[in-house]
Amino acid sequence: MTLDRATFQEWLDRYVAAWRSYDPQAIGELFSEEADYRYHPKDDPVHGRDAIVASWLDEPDDPGTYDGHYEPLAIDGEEHVASGWSRYFDEKGGLADEYWNIYVCRFDDDGRCRDFTEWWIRSREFARRAAETAAAGDGAHAE
Repeated sequence: MTLDRATFQEWLDRYVAAWRSYDPQAIGELFSEEADYRYHPKDDPVHGRDAIVASWLDEPDDPGTYDGHYEPLAIDGEEHVASGWSRYFDEKGGLADEYWNIYVCRFDDDGRCRDFTEWWIRSREFARRAAETAAAGDGAHAE
């Protein structure tokens, strides 16, 4: 199914709201019963709505320590592509990490995502910091 840009944006906004709330029902409503979800294009998919919900809830981010914003970038037939950012904050609310994201989504006839693949890249500033920390030898590693 092809969504128009406005409907795709609404889905992306609900995706962020579900991430912020970690509400199992809100997460589940995003995905079809037999959806595949990949956190990285080379990962094996998490298969099925229930497994996707469980995966999201497995290691949730602490409230107030993250945010994200994603917008439609392109729609080509069934391929829906979004771009945006995910940010993570320290205990004082300062920016602690940042990623740039691309999401490729396909939807079923009910407007639920049936295939989701995430691409992400750490922002240069935080990649540099991680490399410097790793080079200093404190046991941390760069991603």
